[in-house]
Amino acid sequence: MQVRVLGCSGAIAKDCRTTSFLIDNDLLVDAGTGVGDLTLEEMASIDDVLLTHSHLDHIAALPLMLDTVASLRTKPLRVHALRATIEALRAHVFNNVIWPDFASIPSTDSPFVTFHPVTIGETLQLGSSQPKHIEVLPAVHTVPACGYAVRCAKGTRHWVFSGDTERNEPFWNRVNQLDVGILVIETAFSNREQALARRSLHLSPTTLAHELAQIGPGKNYPIYITHTKPAETEEIMSQIDALSAGWKAKKVDPRDIRWLKAAAVLTL
Repeated sequence: MQVRVLGCSGAIAKDCRTTSFLIDNDLLVDAGTGVGDLTLEEMASIDDVLLTHSHLDHIAALPLMLDTVASLRTKPLRVHALRATIEALRAHVFNNVIWPDFASIPSTDSPFVTFHPVTIGETLQLGSSQPKHIEVLPAVHTVPACGYAVRCAKGTRHWVFSGDTERNEPFWNRVNQLDVGILVIETAFSNREQALARRSLHLSPTTLAHELAQIGPGKNYPIYITHTKPAETEEIMSQIDALSAGWKAKKVDPRDIRWLKAAAVLTL
């Protein structure tokens, strides 16, 4: 299973694209601005979209992508998300004011997009080229949100994505039961902005350390940091590097922390 990083920034700037991951060419996880780097053919090959929540940096490209590929597809694009996320999309995006209602175009019997509610703890099987098992994981954010664990139907190792979240014990309770191959976790703000991170329910390096301390004993896998704000990325990276150095100084087994980059391809 391959995970292509289309966007992993917490905001936009030159070479910074917001959250979106393409799995095996047919499954998109979040639809941030990174989707715009796909070709027409690549967009048209996507059959399913998993959304973590309704915030703009995670859904910005969805209406535009639908407009782009509608005439190239023979079946609706399936969007899977929490019920509250779907309701927000219908009320505030696909409302014939901000954007056409593609769930009723060209007709309600044959629309360009269909919406499919998911619930925390639910498991899905999606994927045409290679079936994938998806589990919906809990997240703690300012709007209803979730994360995802995805694995190839023939494999056991999971690609786990936290989504946007603050401290989240139920997430770790479940993740520690999985065979994790790669974890992608957000750290949106530096410690200097800790109060803002807490208010907006995002992680900072200090709270990231609290979260990573909940990884079960004997569990060791690459941990990729995502969703850093462009203006603070270097500061966040420096603070997380300092955490790693502190763990080594205390002879605590350090975590394998890496920096996620757009255009990277992660293989499980």
